[in-house]
Amino acid sequence: MVATACGQSFSNEVSGGLSFVPDFTLSGSGGWSGWQRVGDVDWRGNEGGAWSAVVKSNGGSGFILSNHSLQDAVVHMQFKCSDGAEAGILFRMEKTADGWKGVLVSVKDGEVASYAIVFDKNGKELKREELKRPGGYPLVRMATVADTNSAARSGNRNRNASRRSDANLPLVHPDTSYRSNDWNQIEIVLDLNITRSFLNDGGQSAVGIADDDAGRFGPVALFVAGAGEVRFKDFGCKDFSTKFLPEEKTSPRYRVQRINDMYYSWGMSAADFNKDGVMDVIAGPYIYFGPEFTTYREIFPAFAFNPSKEFTEVNCEYAFDFNGDGWPDVLTGPPNAYLYINPKNESRRWDKYLVVPSVQSEISVFKDIDGSGVPALIYCSGGVVCYAKPDPADPTKPWIQHVISEKGLALAHGIGAGDINGDGRMDIVNPNGWWEQPAEKNSTNLWKFHPTAFARYGHRSSGAGGAAMAVYDVNGDGVPDVITSLNGHGPGLAWFEQQKDAHGGVSWKRHLIMGDPATPLADRKDWEETDKAVAFTELHALALADLDGDGSIDIITGKRWWSHGYIYDENDLTDPPVLYRFKLVRKPGGAVEWVPTLIHDASGVGTQIVAKDINHDGKPEILTTARKGTFIFFDRKGKG
Repeated sequence: MVATACGQSFSNEVSGGLSFVPDFTLSGSGGWSGWQRVGDVDWRGNEGGAWSAVVKSNGGSGFILSNHSLQDAVVHMQFKCSDGAEAGILFRMEKTADGWKGVLVSVKDGEVASYAIVFDKNGKELKREELKRPGGYPLVRMATVADTNSAARSGNRNRNASRRSDANLPLVHPDTSYRSNDWNQIEIVLDLNITRSFLNDGGQSAVGIADDDAGRFGPVALFVAGAGEVRFKDFGCKDFSTKFLPEEKTSPRYRVQRINDMYYSWGMSAADFNKDGVMDVIAGPYIYFGPEFTTYREIFPAFAFNPSKEFTEVNCEYAFDFNGDGWPDVLTGPPNAYLYINPKNESRRWDKYLVVPSVQSEISVFKDIDGSGVPALIYCSGGVVCYAKPDPADPTKPWIQHVISEKGLALAHGIGAGDINGDGRMDIVNPNGWWEQPAEKNSTNLWKFHPTAFARYGHRSSGAGGAAMAVYDVNGDGVPDVITSLNGHGPGLAWFEQQKDAHGGVSWKRHLIMGDPATPLADRKDWEETDKAVAFTELHALALADLDGDGSIDIITGKRWWSHGYIYDENDLTDPPVLYRFKLVRKPGGAVEWVPTLIHDASGVGTQIVAKDINHDGKPEILTTARKGTFIFFDRKGKG
């Protein structure tokens, strides 16, 4: 834990380890066994876990071919270059009549770039041409050339520079720049016709179009050129063409009902929309009428989205009687907030009103911020943290926005509300800290800011912060704490313990509930209902509920599977869309334990999870909707 001038910060470390389980590695006593040496390079044995390659003559080059031929592959390694040396990975190395050709992703003088490359039969480089940037990048898997060559050039390299970060913010981006004469980590994927590289867990670079004429199928190889020595370690490679889908599993505690198998929404809600005394569920455009949830009706035109490449614009969805006529209405969240007025059970689509334009955050929360009895939409817009409430005279008119923060503190991921300081007023929290609601009612002043890093930057993700954030006294000491996922597109689940000293000073201690994946779930064949070694990524939705009636909350979260479609942008792209419960167990002396339980491995989460008793049995059901469809999980057991 380190202190900053403006508050408290936590280490923004990101793991440099593998984000996948490799099919083969370069390690152990076997070394280069079975690998073919080509070119003007001296490949040396294992030296303290690292392998060394020295170019024999200045300006020479060479490569060493694995005995694994692949078309699509992902590679991870660490490397260290002396000045003037170039290190790289060759993909799809095809034998030609005169030598070899393939796709090269290399690092030289801190720049990462991708090329089509040709060698003679002795490994001498004959020609290289930088790959063009794909159009529609980054949210494409099969690409065509971008409109202009300048765009292609500007997007294909990683200039030797770290991201700029504001020193006054508690949440500081880790340094992902190239480390001269030191160890660097790189992960590279070639999938279909796109190369993507991630240097030192930074964002994508060397993104290029690798068409078949560059190389269609062949071995992966390590490449060295220039002058001096290159050292390698922790090399691993996975066949990206082969996928694994585990057998669908559901916890024996729950009965699962998939009420729609199409992708319409990331968020949902529940209310008695037709006033028949039975709760209904809404997810995106459809109301599913209880108690069977098999009959449904659209409130706005329903168009299913392609889960591999398209995005719904319903990130969150809330139910409330906004116009006071006794019938629940619907508010949909980011990127804009639309109000749909209930037509009182008439069989038609509902009237729609834009009430909050330009919502910046993907996450919002819906809570009664001021004790008025009317919930507010709490969100970010234009770089500020804010909330909006309906005009009491006409809720269909643009809502009244209340700005609480300075500009520059808003983030796309992570926001919440709760009474953090115990003064009876609801405060607002995001990954940069929390804002104290003033005692003065209807104040137009900015709220007092308490900076603390309640998040971290994740693998290869430029953003930080996760899902809806919760304020709850975890350890029972009478002081509210903060529970949050650390990165919506990376790993990490934690609770931050609020600690007060004798003078009233406040500090925060981070307790990691779930860290980086050690073994991706797709490779686990022996899951138990309770799995204390669980780890997954993309915790983009989170909810709290007392699921077993023991008086303590449980965390409900899971993996937002294919968050950005089927592209290699997040961790564990091929891992299953899991849904988990983390049970809070308080122990003597203030210690706590979180016991994870798999609920389901074929649904995942979107941006919002709802835990609510919709069948009036006294136990909350769990509602999720995402790319796999819309699900209800009914509790079979009750307490325990």
